Amino acid sequence: MPELNYLDILGFLAGLLTTVAFIPQLVRTWNTKSAEDVSLGMFILFILGVMLWCIYGFEIHSIPVVVANVITTILAGCILTLKLIYTFTTNKELK
Repeated sequence: MPELNYLDILGFLAGLLTTVAFIPQLVRTWNTKSAEDVSLGMFILFILGVMLWCIYGFEIHSIPVVVANVITTILAGCILTLKLIYTFTTNKELK
């Protein structure tokens, strides 16, 4: 069996984070019986994982990996930004 190098470990870590990132959202959806809420923790983990995929793609010189994950980072960042804006707006109105 070939020995894992740092790029393999980076790739596995990226895959792990992007997969595990969905667990907080699943738990929240299950507990609330609603998909209206977006878990802040889930999106933070997801974006970190996708950013690691971008680094991995650069390191292995894979344009498809880089492009796909840069776009995903931008879209997830937009969702996270909206989550923060809506949370701030809602909390401000409740006070």
